[in-house]
Amino acid sequence: MTRELRLDRQMDRRSALGLLGASAALGLAPASLLAQVQTQTPAPTRLAVRHFNHFRVGNKNVKRLYLDGEVLWAGTSGGAVRHDPRDGSVRLFDTKTGLLSNGIFHVGHIDLGVGGRRLALGTYGGGLALLMDETERPPRWRTYNVPEGLGDAFVYDFLQTRDGDLWIATWSGVNRIRASRLDDRRAWSLHTVDSTAGGLPNDWVYGLAEGPDGTLWLATEGGLCAHRDGRWQHWRHADGLGAPYEQVRGTLASSIDPASISQHHARQKAEMGLSEVKDAYNPNYIVSLAVDRAGVVWAGTWGAGLSRFDGRQWRHHTVADGLPGNHVFMLQLDPAGVLWIGTDQGLARMTPTGPGGAARFEVLTTHDGLYGNAVFSMATGADGSRWVGSYGGVARLQLQAG
Repeated sequence: MTRELRLDRQMDRRSALGLLGASAALGLAPASLLAQVQTQTPAPTRLAVRHFNHFRVGNKNVKRLYLDGEVLWAGTSGGAVRHDPRDGSVRLFDTKTGLLSNGIFHVGHIDLGVGGRRLALGTYGGGLALLMDETERPPRWRTYNVPEGLGDAFVYDFLQTRDGDLWIATWSGVNRIRASRLDDRRAWSLHTVDSTAGGLPNDWVYGLAEGPDGTLWLATEGGLCAHRDGRWQHWRHADGLGAPYEQVRGTLASSIDPASISQHHARQKAEMGLSEVKDAYNPNYIVSLAVDRAGVVWAGTWGAGLSRFDGRQWRHHTVADGLPGNHVFMLQLDPAGVLWIGTDQGLARMTPTGPGGAARFEVLTTHDGLYGNAVFSMATGADGSRWVGSYGGVARLQLQAG
């Protein structure tokens, strides 16, 4: 483990294969996803980095970063890594230490009331795992899976809403656990396309976010969904989600279309009338989700850029507007409310410039200190440092003031 999990304090401005992480997610050879962007795009406005260092995790994709105080948790395709930068300690939690799966998609805390506040992992095929005692050897976990009421063993996200309920995004719908009573089977319910009469547009739910008015927003592989007061509503590409193909044609860095290797994805494109589009483009497929303080919803799509929805109108931001890439893997609102966008070609900070969603983007890539250009995760430290996750490692960046 010491050979793979270590701090790299060499400030080498390495070049990286931007889509390594995406290829790992698809199970493809990394180099097979690389292609040259064929059209001219605006020269990016760059952020100034004062200092950076790298934290390597080996041949693993860093899908989630979570800061518990000063301790960093990295959810990777090879387990959960706990790193304390104060003493440099690193510890790996995987199937050898009690987890049912090494694939980690989400890391966070769940407040169980009298049961305490527990670190929890959403895993790829191993359900929801709660860390009950880290000091034991091996550590003690409590796992919730299909027998306990979970919709699917693949957990992409979880969220405790302000009313105390726990929502869990899975590949087979979204679970709701009233008052977060995980050990009370009667508190569990599962919401699917069928049970919501089509209100949920797709059972593959990838992300959750709560708006300031209490609306629950859901990112799915078939569109955006909102749930409030027992009602479900959704929006697809036909309703305005995702930039039109003509707007991104020639600027998609991926040369492999998932529809060419998956009947599931091929069927989705056929349903949208996009069977003739051979690029990695699916405007209904929301990979990342955020809701800002004003209640505006931001949806990162698979090849159709970043979509903004204020409840009435849609606006799209793409490479043509200054984004580094059109595949938007990560969205994070930092403590100041600033939106950060992780793409297949770098990280961008968005600054609004006018009404209706007009904005400019400042970009960071491996040239500026990122570990890799495909950015899947991010966390912001109390000191303002930015932890940014890519395939193979994490970069910790200190930006220049101003």
